[in-house]
Amino acid sequence: MADASLANYDGSAGILVDTNVWVDCIDATSPWHEWAIEQLQRYSERSPLHVNLIVYTELLVPGPDVDALDAMLDVYDTLRSPLPWACASLTAAAFALYRSRGGAKPKPIPDFFIGAHAAVANLSVLTRDPAPYRSYFPRLVVVAPSSSRPQRR
Repeated sequence: MADASLANYDGSAGILVDTNVWVDCIDATSPWHEWAIEQLQRYSERSPLHVNLIVYTELLVPGPDVDALDAMLDVYDTLRSPLPWACASLTAAAFALYRSRGGAKPKPIPDFFIGAHAAVANLSVLTRDPAPYRSYFPRLVVVAPSSSRPQRR
């Protein structure tokens, strides 16, 4: 994140919610279901939640029920935020780093677009899988569980 426009990045403009958190919220059988709901509730009370076209599209893949998806997002007053053009170069840089580390995918993966969007829009990322964001966007503020397994209650 060497770009001058990112010099003041602190993640304070809101939370970009990763697809896996929404999936866990929807899936009552997920071991992360309670955690996801708690995080969405907690962060929606503190600052705006955001999704972008990438996350929205991934959530429609199991079955395109736009009305149900919009209703769920509206529960948390989630903003539908456009991808800024400024995230293109940051996405490309993350992908180049991925390839230099031996990554085999021929095109950028969704996490690179999501991470770059968060960075240029001064958003934090709420995710259950922080590794890609921390690896390719080291300054990004990432909110994630403290362990790779949910706590048993």
